[in-house]
Amino acid sequence: MAAPSPPGSSKSSMRSVVFENRGSSAKSLADSSMTDIELQPYDDDIKEDDEKEAHLQGDVEQALMDLEHCIVGWDGVDDPQNPKNWPRKERYRSLMMISLMGFVMSVPLTPTAHPNSKDFNQLTNILFSPLASSMVSPGVLIMNREFKNRNLELTTFVISVNVLGWAFGPLLFAPLCDIFGRRRVLDFANMNFVIWQIGCALAPNISSLVVFRFLVGLGGAGCLTIGGGTISDLFSTMESGAASAVFAMGPLFGPVVGPIAGGFLAQRVGWRYAYWTLLAFGGFITTLATIFGRETHPAVLLERKAAALRKSIGNPALINYYYRHHPERTRKDIFIDSFKRPIKMVVQSPICAIMCLYMSIMYGILYLLFTSMPLVFYQKYSWDPEKTGLSYLGIGTGLFLGLIIIGKSSDSILMKLAAANGGVAEPEMRLSMSAGFVSLLPVGLFWYGWSVENHTHWIVPIIGMMFVGFALMGVFVPIQTYMIDAFKGYSAAALAALTSSRSVVGAVLPLAGAPMYKKLGYGWGNSLLAFVALAMIPPVWLLYKRGGQLRKRNPVRLD
Repeated sequence: MAAPSPPGSSKSSMRSVVFENRGSSAKSLADSSMTDIELQPYDDDIKEDDEKEAHLQGDVEQALMDLEHCIVGWDGVDDPQNPKNWPRKERYRSLMMISLMGFVMSVPLTPTAHPNSKDFNQLTNILFSPLASSMVSPGVLIMNREFKNRNLELTTFVISVNVLGWAFGPLLFAPLCDIFGRRRVLDFANMNFVIWQIGCALAPNISSLVVFRFLVGLGGAGCLTIGGGTISDLFSTMESGAASAVFAMGPLFGPVVGPIAGGFLAQRVGWRYAYWTLLAFGGFITTLATIFGRETHPAVLLERKAAALRKSIGNPALINYYYRHHPERTRKDIFIDSFKRPIKMVVQSPICAIMCLYMSIMYGILYLLFTSMPLVFYQKYSWDPEKTGLSYLGIGTGLFLGLIIIGKSSDSILMKLAAANGGVAEPEMRLSMSAGFVSLLPVGLFWYGWSVENHTHWIVPIIGMMFVGFALMGVFVPIQTYMIDAFKGYSAAALAALTSSRSVVGAVLPLAGAPMYKKLGYGWGNSLLAFVALAMIPPVWLLYKRGGQLRKRNPVRLD
């Protein structure tokens, strides 16, 4: 049995063994009588030394092989099996698969009613949640006539139940990823999203449609939940800003493209055709992801490696690096612990709770704004329902411009700030640009609201929405990247908390949109949102300046 290193031994003597040839690893272990190794207590000083070395790269845990203590890890910092060491094209291809599915999941191809439909006036009471159905669509009125439904609350619930699926999905998929890996769970979620589109398209009554839409939302939550964890798996801290921008393209641009496509396509073929369209596109992307996708979860990959080594050399003492503190945990234990993580993070970490609240408020502003847009351009500017989707081009342009700036500058700014901080990159540095971006949000909201109220040329409110989209992109992506960097190793749980909280708001808050605009009008209604946005400027600046102190005073202990 190999004796443990003495406390005063050098770091090099405690370093992990690096296999130069993966094919001969098991053989060399067997020849060295490693089958007789017993599990030694793992010295956390090794981890602390590695953390100091890796701080500039942002990789808190290198998870290297340490056979002296029966720890199975990576075969060196440049192990090609480590997802962070994959070729750059391979890493971005894996991420783009998830982003594309996020795009399909968030595209609301909702059919519209005929422009002369008398039922169109009912629009003021029927609200669609963005990112599931991002426009107030009169197509639901056609569905109501077919199902003979006159219950307004049920009509609204048909739409918002999709977002409730997003709220519950992360709580299920995040723990499953820790057991089965991200790829299997993502494939399962994507297939559920696709299959239940058939149920929606063939729904015989409105009750069944509610059930099927909830299941669609549950499946759609997979890419939203797994995307953040995948970024953490594939990219170092110095790369995660650009990666987050790439991932955000899908979920954020889907709601912009959906109303445009729905306005010109779905109206001519009926409301059910929207689900057949999503079935086709979703099925295509799911097939690509299933064929070309690779597992990225480091704990799952190392567990497979550990299992193979235990079998090949006959040593049951070998243990996955990530399971070294709890070697006897069963799958049930892992699931329960992982299921509790998002809740524990909100309770234990004030930073996580603040970010969930902050993101929910920002998404709430977006949701309420979206409820007004089709009505504005139909009623105020006499656009027919087919063309009202074009009003989303303003906010889409703003999102695109913001995405370019964030994607190109996020990582470079982090490196400059880290260099000025003695080479230490703090997660809060991701928020350095957000205060500037969020300052433009009230500008866009005031611009949009009062230009509509005074019935200026239609291009004026669309320009105002460009400011809104630009500002929101500068908030959403940095906050998501911040959560990934601040909670390394638990990024999936952190984003699960973030996604669930904002989805609950997305399912409920749009119900207040119509009464608000009816009572206050578009000018003061959007001014109310602008005042809320103004109140959101100081918190993000304070988090950038002082958030690190708060985060370090309240460390998260989940295992």
